[in-house]
Amino acid sequence: MDYAHQPVMLREVIEILAPRPARRYLDGTVGGGGHAREILRQSCPDGALVGLDCDDEAIDAAGRALARFGERVMLRHAGFTQAREVLDEAGWPGVDGILLDLGLSSHQLDTPERGFGFLSDARLDMRMDRGRTVDAHELVNGLPVGELEKIIRDFGDEPRARRIARAIDARRCQGAIDSTRQLAETVARAMGSSTRRPRKPRTPAAHPATRTFQAVRIAVNRELENLERFLESAHELLCAKGRLVIISFHSLEDRLVKRAFHRWGLDCVCPPRLPACVCGWVRKATALTRKPRVPGIEEIQANPRARSARLRAVERV
Repeated sequence: MDYAHQPVMLREVIEILAPRPARRYLDGTVGGGGHAREILRQSCPDGALVGLDCDDEAIDAAGRALARFGERVMLRHAGFTQAREVLDEAGWPGVDGILLDLGLSSHQLDTPERGFGFLSDARLDMRMDRGRTVDAHELVNGLPVGELEKIIRDFGDEPRARRIARAIDARRCQGAIDSTRQLAETVARAMGSSTRRPRKPRTPAAHPATRTFQAVRIAVNRELENLERFLESAHELLCAKGRLVIISFHSLEDRLVKRAFHRWGLDCVCPPRLPACVCGWVRKATALTRKPRVPGIEEIQANPRARSARLRAVERV
């Protein structure tokens, strides 16, 4: 099966990164190689790129898509939290541009056996890195109901998390919830029997299990934990005037990115009550996007999965 993934906000990414010859770039979520291919093309003849992905299928696909660039590209099966180790291995003290596209690929969503979606029936999995031991099946069937409720509420922004968690608990008492369809049907029944209105209006076409599936996926892959870890020191990966672009797809990711970028732009992080600065902090970066940039109407029409994308960018001081 071909690895299908349409790069989101490609024009905006290239505009901000402005790839040039003899520069080095890091694509921390290389996927099928769509963004990386354009970065390499724009930085001909000697720009170089390291591409990371925790999905082994993505690395295989990127290898095929980027083969024509030869030694200008180095791909590694690794998450973006391992960027420092990979760059050290390559002998790169820093890079001139970094991209993170935090969204799922169409390939991951549309491959039933990966267990990310509910349009086809498959074993609950949802692991981006299939080397991980904990999958959605273990999480859904093993977590205490209170923890399950918290995940669905916090990661899915689901106002009826308690009702859904209790329905899942009742269903798994009858036997394990093994498949995506079983989980989706359990959530749909719980939502259908509710008399309460959600706090926010839903898109008419949205499946009632959409938020629950998102929440479980985030928990399985520790997506927010990994992003927060990366943002602790990501500015250190950049050379002077190097640029970091992050595309997020839900509010929790975007909030983490916004807070980190804001902190990097401060000259002092001392509590306001202190009479003098004692933190020793110096400004790390300058924001390139005052507000998050979003896809244009034409892109959303061509690729509806891009509609929730939010792009923020900074430049290293």
